[in-house]
Formats: sequence, C-alpha cells, structure tokens
Amino acid sequence: MSSRHSLFGPLEDVAADAGHTDPPPRVGFFTDTSICIGCKACEVACKEWNLVPDDGFNVLGMSFDNTGMLGADSWRHVAFVEQALPLGGQNPGLSGLPIGPSGSEEQAEVAAAGLRHDERGGGELGTGPVDLGMPSFQRPGDTGGAEGRTDFRWLMMSDVCKHCTHAGCLDVCPTGALFRTEFGTVVVQQDICNGCGYCVSGCPFGVIDRRHGDGRAQKCTLCYDRLRDGMEPACAKACPTDSIQFGPLDELRERARLRVEQLHEDGVTEARLYGDDPHDGVGGSGAFFLLLDDPEVYGLPPDPVVPTRDLGTMWKYAGMAAGVLAAAAVSAFAGGRGR
Repeated sequence: MSSRHSLFGPLEDVAADAGHTDPPPRVGFFTDTSICIGCKACEVACKEWNLVPDDGFNVLGMSFDNTGMLGADSWRHVAFVEQALPLGGQNPGLSGLPIGPSGSEEQAEVAAAGLRHDERGGGELGTGPVDLGMPSFQRPGDTGGAEGRTDFRWLMMSDVCKHCTHAGCLDVCPTGALFRTEFGTVVVQQDICNGCGYCVSGCPFGVIDRRHGDGRAQKCTLCYDRLRDGMEPACAKACPTDSIQFGPLDELRERARLRVEQLHEDGVTEARLYGDDPHDGVGGSGAFFLLLDDPEVYGLPPDPVVPTRDLGTMWKYAGMAAGVLAAAAVSAFAGGRGR
C-alpha cells in the first residue's frame, strides 16, 4: 500500500487507507454492456429499495432513454446509444422493384420485364414483408465484429457511481458527509451534508448531484445497508441477464478480462474494459464496465482524473512562492533599514 491517505495512484486496500481495521475484501460492480438488454430493471430496483423519488417521467425524445443522465433522483441510468445509418443510406426494402412512375423508356422496359416474369403479374411487388434487421432475437452486431455488423445497432449501458479508489467528492467534502465504508465504497450521510455542492464539481464523472428542493447531495451507495446484511445490491439482484455483476473487486476484474478475451475470439474486437486500471486518473474504479465502443460514445470521460490528484504539488509550489515572497519582504525591509 502507498502512503496513508494518498491522493493518487494504486491502493492495495482503500478501506484500510481510510482507517478501517481488518476490513472485508473490497466489493464493486462489473457491468458487461454486451449483454445489457435495456430493460431498466436496475433503475426500478434502485428506486424501490433506496426510496429514490421519480425523476419526472419525462419523454426526452432520445430513443427509450427517459432518464437522460445520473442525478440526485437517478442513481442508476440505462443509456440507449443509437448508432444509426448515415443520412441517405437507409434501405426501404424496395431496391430493384418496378414501382412508381418510370422516368425513361429503359426504366419502363425493366418494369415491364419484371411484371411479365412475376407469378402474379406484379400484384405483390413492393407489398411483401422486408427484413430490416429489427426486431429479432439478436441485436445487430452480435454475430460479428465491427467490420461485419450492420450499420445500425443499439449500445446499452447501465451507468452508476464509480466508487473511485481516489474519490474527488470525498476528498473535497468539508463536513465529512461523505465517507469510505469498510467495503471500499463511498456513501453520503444525509444528516451531515450541508448542500455546499463541492462534491458535485469534485466528481470527474458528473455522477453526484444535489436534490431539487432539498439541496443535499445524492448518489448511489452501492446499497450499503444491504451489504452490511450480507445481501447483494438491489440493481444486481434485479438484472435478468447478469449484465450487472457484484462481488469482490479482484474476482470481478479477472472475470472481466476473461470475458474480453472471449469476445475478441468471437470477432468482437472492439470490446474493451473501462475503469478497471488501478493506474488511471482515479486509481481504478469500484464500478467498471465492458464497452463495445469508445467511452465518449457512452458519455464517459476518456481519461478521468480526480481533481485533488495534484493537490500536494500545488501546496508545495504555493509554499515555495510564499517563501520567496517572505524572503523578498525581509530583504527589502533590511535594505531599507541599512540606508
């Protein structure tokens, strides 16, 4: 383990670093977006168990995403990322069929030939079912890699607080309302929060938020009350595909690496892990993800950095600057007395 209360870098035991004696293994979430079906069971389970109020039941006009983002009233957010056909590239299913008015004699002849050879004289041309790829038992892109998938696909991901190894929200809280639990997670104590909002700007992922009309900070607790009773978090319990997996963090990371290797062998070469690296800007996340595209596609920062990472260096240079100013003042004072 690095120095006590370190502000950056890997930590072997975040709970011990926070002062817990003989803590249990650190736990967290591994979210495999390749098997997320966007059912929103995790969102509902989170709200029901934690008594999180509704967020307005708004229709945002963004696919089936009615939540929009994580916030004080949305501790889980299922994102629907549509990767559609380029404008003008849509296939209406009528290519090569003799329909519509003919613009030339050549087109008219093609249409006439099609009608002559058709079994019903062209009565069903343009009226039959067309396979547009949806709905089906598999999502577009599931049967191959990026080079072989269809032009349209949905990317779905259940987002949540990352419970960072070095949590900016916890580092900047002036009242101690945020604390590190014995499980390595980060929790807000509502009876201590004064609503200052420092934690909101301190989170590099934009997770934590203040509740309207209340002013106090709110975010996922990784169901701390359930963990203390030996239960898994409500969202993981409700996930029907095991897209959200809960357990000891070291085991989850190993499982995630094996899953990425499997997907690469199956031709899904774009599969990658996000938030599992203890050497990243937040020291690794307690909730990490398997993604099928760049993090920015899912609304995640590509290189998150805890804002307090350089705090020690900043104070060091501030102290040096103060020393130089003090030395200059003493020198000026002494020089004045000498005259």
